This record gives sequence, structure tokens and C-alpha cells, in this order.
Amino acid sequence: MVDKTNGVTGAAYAEPEIVDNVRPIPRVSIQAFCDSEGVSAPLHNAARDRRVAKANFRVNMGGFKAALEHFSSSPTPNLVILETRLEPVELMAALERLADVCDPGSKVVVIGHYNDVHLYRELMRCGISEYLVAPISMADILGAISEIFTSGDEKPIGRSIAFLGARGGVGSSTIAHNIVWTISQLFETESILIDCDLPFGTANIDFDRDPSQGVFEALSSFEDMDETLLDRLLSNCGDHLSLLAAPSVLDRNYEFDVEAYRILIETAQRSAPIVVLDLPHVWTDWTRAVLSDVDRIVITATPDLANLRNAKNLIETLAKLRPNDPQPFLILNQVGVPKRPEISVAEFCEPLNLSPTIQIGFDPELFGEAANGGLMIRQSAPKSPVADLFDDLAHSLTGRGIAKVKKKPNLLDRLGLRKSAA
Repeated sequence: MVDKTNGVTGAAYAEPEIVDNVRPIPRVSIQAFCDSEGVSAPLHNAARDRRVAKANFRVNMGGFKAALEHFSSSPTPNLVILETRLEPVELMAALERLADVCDPGSKVVVIGHYNDVHLYRELMRCGISEYLVAPISMADILGAISEIFTSGDEKPIGRSIAFLGARGGVGSSTIAHNIVWTISQLFETESILIDCDLPFGTANIDFDRDPSQGVFEALSSFEDMDETLLDRLLSNCGDHLSLLAAPSVLDRNYEFDVEAYRILIETAQRSAPIVVLDLPHVWTDWTRAVLSDVDRIVITATPDLANLRNAKNLIETLAKLRPNDPQPFLILNQVGVPKRPEISVAEFCEPLNLSPTIQIGFDPELFGEAANGGLMIRQSAPKSPVADLFDDLAHSLTGRGIAKVKKKPNLLDRLGLRKSAA
């Protein structure tokens, strides 16, 4: 028997359980590896629950061995659920092996068969998010997942990344769209793209979508904004990517308070691990506030004098707004335009005191074909060097520069989890 809901396969489902006080799970990826039908059945039922509808939840058999084989060649999801019958000492050793193939930042729930308080404390000390003792119910699973991702004490789960051009027409939007698509596909990470250029945004064109609602309605309803309302306004752009599109019409006023943008971004961060903001080339109260608040900033520029001046002003201003944050990422785009005088990369970067993360050569045919087909570069030209550059930038922005860690001082560091107080 195969159930196509949420990618769940092969299970005989038990009678429905009544589960209260569990908030909807955001757009996260979850993979479970079970050793027994007694544990896999409630996990399958949990994956079908309405509160998990936005998550990508997959249940597999094979336990630790299957998890190790799978993650040795595949990206790790936001949450890994593992059932094991191993004794405590063997369990800790197995977790060490798992950490060798785990991407940093993944959370882990262990379902064991030993009701041992010392084991529980050791697992918590090492950064495991939860330890459940079998047998378990669907309510146990939903409660554990909800506590991890929707607890009132938890900060927003999503990393916010703002893309801004040093000048209009430098390709910032095109790069933003390609990067968020790459992140969603490369890491199988649920991502949201917010097109903040309300009158002239192009995300709907680049992704070949024509949604009736989007960012205008979200900002207009900011006082009522929550995950449910946001979900109704998002349009699907792939297995792991959702779009909050700009209306791209000139028949209305687009002035909104700074608070409207802040509430929208915070709601998006509670809904997905990656939130990308495609900002227009304007300088207003709300763009200044967004650039002050986001986790990462990407500035795109072309190698000419106006871009150099603007990029320098931006970088200096951001240093004052964000004195304790790392410098923005710099992308040099459209390098090598025929017959156009350019500033060399070294001369461009010297006054900025910032090296470009990537350099993209001038290739109008490559980008034009992708745009006309409503495709990303990796889709239209999968073997293009530019597609590889976008992969590199996706790794840098998400902190996944080293996908598979082989040696780390301890389990806590390998999993990238916050250490609990002893």
C-alpha cells in the first residue's frame, strides 16, 4: 500500500487519535528511520495529520543503519527521528557515527527502548532535542515536533537573507531567485521568496506564476498576519519553494509602515527555514529597517564607478547599522561586457575592503534563455559554470560550506546543536 500524502509509504494506519494543544508545524523537512512497526505506525499517522501538512515528513525503516547510509550521500533534513534498540553505550557511539554524515544545524529526536534517566541526561547534554521511550503514540511525536519548532521560547526558525542591488539593473533579483531555488532544491530545504518590489517585481515572471494574491495583501493585513494567513497567500514554485509575489501593477499606492514588513518577515521565519527577500533599489525607512534586521545581506554590483560608489556607501552604512554582524556578501555580476570600460576586480574591491563571494561573467544568452522559459539557470543549463557558482553561494549563505563533516571535537559540535545546561 502506498499513500502519496507527504511522501509517506507503506503502513497500516491505526485508529485516529485525539491530539490537543499542538500548533501547526512550519515548512520543515523531517525524516524518520524506524526499527519496528510499533514505532513506524504512529509516525506514519503523525505524518498524515493536518498539523503537519506544510512539512515534508518521510518515514523509513532500517533504523540507524539506514540513516547512516542515506545521509552519507543526501542532505540532512531539519529534523531526524531515529528509533534504536541499542544499549546506552552503543547508542552514544552510534550517534557519533551519525554526526559524521550530518549537516550542521539538524535537530535529532531519539526513540529508544531503555527508560534510563542517566541516558536521557547524557543525550540532552550532547544536544539531542528529545528522547522518547517506546512504545510511543502519535500525540508523543506531534508534541515533540511542536515543542522543537513552535515553542513560545524558541526564536524564529528561519534564516532571513536580503538581496539588494548597488544600482538598478545589476541583476540582483535574478540572482536572488536563482539562489533561493538552488537552496530549496540542493538541500531540500523549505524556502520562501518574498518579492518586495511591489510595483515592478519579476519573481512571478521568472517562476512562470500568476498568483491573484501575494505580498500586497500580506502587508495590507499585517495586523492579522499569522502562519495560516501567510500560507493562503503563498504560491507553490516547486517541491520546497513558495513565493509571495509582487502585484507588479501601478494602479495603487504601495506605502506601508515599517512594522508591516517586520511582522511579515517574522511570520515567514516561523513558517520556513529559509526566507529570501528580493529588495528593490530604493532607500526608505522600511528598506533600512529590513537591512538592519535580516540575518544575511547580499549586495550585487557591476564593475563600474557608480556601482563602486553605491556599494561603498551601502557597506559603510550597514557597518553602522549592524556593528556586530559580519560584512555583507558581495557579488560582481556582468563582468566582461564587450566594449564597456570596467574597473578591475582588484581596484573595485580595494576601497570596499571586501572580496567578492562570486563573480559572474556577462552572458546574456544564458540568462535570457532561462528568463524567457520561466526557468532557473540550473534548470535551463545544468552544466553551466554559473549554476556551479550559484551552488557555491547557496552553501555559503546557509553555512553548509562543508556538507559532510568527518572530524569534530564532539557530538554537540558536529550536529551544530545548542548545548543544554548540565
